[in-house]
Amino acid sequence: MKADIIIVGTGVSGLFFALNAPKNKKVLMLSKSGLDESDSNLAQGGICVLKNPDDYQAFFEDTMRAGHYENNPKAVEQMICYSPQIIRDLENYGVEFAKKDGKLLYTKEGAHSTARILYHDDLTGKEITSKLLQQVKKEKNITILEYTAMVDLICENNQCQGVVASNQNGEVLSIEGDYVVLATGGLGGLFTHSTNYPHLTGDSLAICLKHEIELENISYIQIHPTTLYSKEAGRRFLISESVRGEGAVLLNKAGQRFASELLPRDLLTQAIYEEMEKDGQDHVWLSMKDLGGSIIKKRFPNIYAHCLDKGIDVTKELIPVTPAQHYFMGGIKVDLKSQTSMKRLVAVGEISCNGVHGANRLASNSLLESLVFSKIAARHIASHYQSADHHVKNLDQQSFLNLDKLKETYRKTILSEIERSRLNDIKHRSV
Repeated sequence: MKADIIIVGTGVSGLFFALNAPKNKKVLMLSKSGLDESDSNLAQGGICVLKNPDDYQAFFEDTMRAGHYENNPKAVEQMICYSPQIIRDLENYGVEFAKKDGKLLYTKEGAHSTARILYHDDLTGKEITSKLLQQVKKEKNITILEYTAMVDLICENNQCQGVVASNQNGEVLSIEGDYVVLATGGLGGLFTHSTNYPHLTGDSLAICLKHEIELENISYIQIHPTTLYSKEAGRRFLISESVRGEGAVLLNKAGQRFASELLPRDLLTQAIYEEMEKDGQDHVWLSMKDLGGSIIKKRFPNIYAHCLDKGIDVTKELIPVTPAQHYFMGGIKVDLKSQTSMKRLVAVGEISCNGVHGANRLASNSLLESLVFSKIAARHIASHYQSADHHVKNLDQQSFLNLDKLKETYRKTILSEIERSRLNDIKHRSV
């Protein structure tokens, strides 16, 4: 198979890249699972935006402070300055944000000094992803293959020439392309408790390690403070930070508040773990009751319905919550145009690391970062497009046939590298 641009992943970063790619180029998108099973779909809270020039300095400082000042300041500046343009693009694609009397409404979340987050009920990610997908399906130059997983890159002389993939029929596909875009999302599938889909296992990281493509800060893994506590196996349901931004409070075993609900995620997670240990409990409690039943049902219909399905009426009862793995701040090292250390290979979204989040992501910057840097990367390729001189060798397909074994190898490789990176961080910080 051949394409001009191959995009691995169909979350917001992959979809937005495709929409901003040259219209005269053949774009092929690969989805490891179904099109509605990207983490972008799961984002509840919203998307940050620079609502007016006077908020720039505060927005910048909030992002840097949450990231423990390990952020790349130029990346933060780029993300913030592009944000109004991104919101206009989304509205032009039919995305509907909450409004009152025709004016956008803003909410506030942890570590934000002011309300600057746009939202659509408590399903903002689904609203954005679904509208972008509708647009992608209208484009004649874009083709999507579902249930087709990347298992390797085709590389030669530090230049990417395509991908090796496997479809649901077990067929191994060699796909040549001028450019490859990795938009494969996070790595929550490696963890026992995560808000991510289980098929998001960071395969891109293992493949990049194999080809000596640079990674950065891969031990920087964010834990979300409030997910619905459950003894059932599987993905954890997120109780959005917007709930606390609107006034919900955290309570311990004795029914007492024990922390500021709007601390940065890492600090609040630490406070919750300490309270759980002190009380000998495996969860704490979140109360939405003071928000009022009508506001809860209107502002958080998805959370209300899901909890009710689990036997919890959040308008009257406390919600048991516990921290779980949520986001990946590290990843494949990229520059401000999302170029990796390998030529013709681009990485965008959660799997990439441009330093914008530092050591801890500020709430609701994830969708914004994915969209901003995807558009910049796509426009950069469009203005510098060069066809590749392909010399793809015949592949040993036997090495990819036992995919279960291959995936387990990927998993072990990534976990080992994360642990090595974590130990190096500890050593570095102690010095």
